[in-house]
Amino acid sequence: MDENKKISANRQKKIEIVAALNEKLARAKAVIFTNYQGITHKQLEALKKAIKSMDAEFVVAKNSLVLRALDGAKIKLEGENPLQGPTGTLLIYADVVAPLKQLAKTIKELGVPNVKFGIMENKIVTGEQILKISALPTREALLTQLVVGLKSPISGLHRALNWNLQKLVMTLKSIETKKNS
Repeated sequence: MDENKKISANRQKKIEIVAALNEKLARAKAVIFTNYQGITHKQLEALKKAIKSMDAEFVVAKNSLVLRALDGAKIKLEGENPLQGPTGTLLIYADVVAPLKQLAKTIKELGVPNVKFGIMENKIVTGEQILKISALPTREALLTQLVVGLKSPISGLHRALNWNLQKLVMTLKSIETKKNS
């Protein structure tokens, strides 16, 4: 009997899917699990296209394969079978808020997919918490608010100092007009 057992094509495909998921999970800053039941293929492709530019991707795989990949990435989920029903996985590699905003927008427009739970910074977060995070401003908006906040006292000081100079010029102009009249 041959010691190198042949692996069926189906099993080989599953091994490749788990390996790809392991690699993606290792890179991801956040992983969000959704129930995509009720969403059409066209709508799903539109969601995937929208979040791809945000350095994120939406993956649909069998729950058993996702659980194996999570085990391989040493991520433990609570409960006996946390992934029930059709599950789509949103993998976010960069800014967490922008893809979550797109997901929340899709949920608002279509009513699906609904968020089951997620993993951020090795902590499990609920669907409600994820939707709250999606309401936060993006990183760029927060940086803009910070810069405006830091600039505000300087521009206020500039206005105050400039006003005194303007007042002096207006007073001198007024005196000049009175003398000329």
